[in-house]
Amino acid sequence: MAAPDTDLIILGGGLSGGLCALALAQRRPELSVTIIEPGERLGGNHLWSFFDSDVARSDLPLVEPLISHRWDSYEVRFPTHGRKLAQAYRTIASERLDGAVRRALPAERIIRAAATDVGPREVVLEDGRTLNARAVLDARGGKAEGLRLGWQKFLGQLLRIPQGHGLTEPVVMDATVDQADGYRFVYLLPFSPTELFVEDTYYTDGAELDRDLLRDRIGDYAAERGWQVAERTREETGQLPVLTGGDFERFWPASDPVARAGARGGFFHPLTSYSLPDAVRFASWLADELPLDRLAQATRERARRHWRRSAYDRFLARMLFRAADPPHRYRVLQRFYRLPAPLIARFYAGKSTAFDRVRILAGRPPVSIWRAMRALKDSE
Repeated sequence: MAAPDTDLIILGGGLSGGLCALALAQRRPELSVTIIEPGERLGGNHLWSFFDSDVARSDLPLVEPLISHRWDSYEVRFPTHGRKLAQAYRTIASERLDGAVRRALPAERIIRAAATDVGPREVVLEDGRTLNARAVLDARGGKAEGLRLGWQKFLGQLLRIPQGHGLTEPVVMDATVDQADGYRFVYLLPFSPTELFVEDTYYTDGAELDRDLLRDRIGDYAAERGWQVAERTREETGQLPVLTGGDFERFWPASDPVARAGARGGFFHPLTSYSLPDAVRFASWLADELPLDRLAQATRERARRHWRRSAYDRFLARMLFRAADPPHRYRVLQRFYRLPAPLIARFYAGKSTAFDRVRILAGRPPVSIWRAMRALKDSE
């Protein structure tokens, strides 16, 4: 084998790949790390939000420089329930991630290219170059083989409203909107008194995204509230997997010799599609452990543990999709948001306790009890 050009190649400069590069630069500066991303900007065009309790205190130095907006509380709205939660909420803009990684790595270690062939210690680029490394980490996004999925889809726009929008804290879910086609909510982030990020999100069985429909919905939502939109300065879209079940051995065969990170390794919350807590934990673990000689095996072992821990969350995802007709799916989340705030925080962080799991299901279910029982009994 040719001498390595670098210690580690990270394929994909999204949230997970970027955080891994930053963590290694901070904690293992003696190692050479190369990141390969075909897009013009690392992180693409995205906003990632999280609760303070999602990130361990020891990992705060990794994410603090990336935070672009901060709030001390947030709100949820449902047809028969509304609530304000006194929990700190933060947002990271992809521009911050891009800038941080470019400051942390030498320019020649950030390669804008697509990979055409990937092995455990080498990558072939589209221009024919071959790069060798002591290990390769694939963080290029999700793989669906062996998985049973629903989808959380969204389109968001940053609106400039000169007369002001009147919000001082995020509305993480406004589910008072039409629910005819399935669980849907509007997500609101007030960046300033006159700047508001508005995202229309909905859960469906298919991955197709109707951008024009969502743009119209955002326009209607703003008009109903009397907001006179002067400008739309940002737009982002997403189709995130909601994991209802599957076969881990098919998703990530033991024979696959390439290490994985992020959604490609299944490191996300099955119901919410929430990836930041797992991305931070993975990057921290990688920087502290970095088993270069057995990286594929180590990351697969970590993914398998995550799969086992998240079995309950996959059941909740099945219940959302199968135990209620589309117009009534909001009731699952409406009931959830009546639970104690610490339980809600642990759920989003992927740290639900056994008692939390019992508490979430205790009492009369918000959907058909028989269909809920079938969802519980359904095999993965």
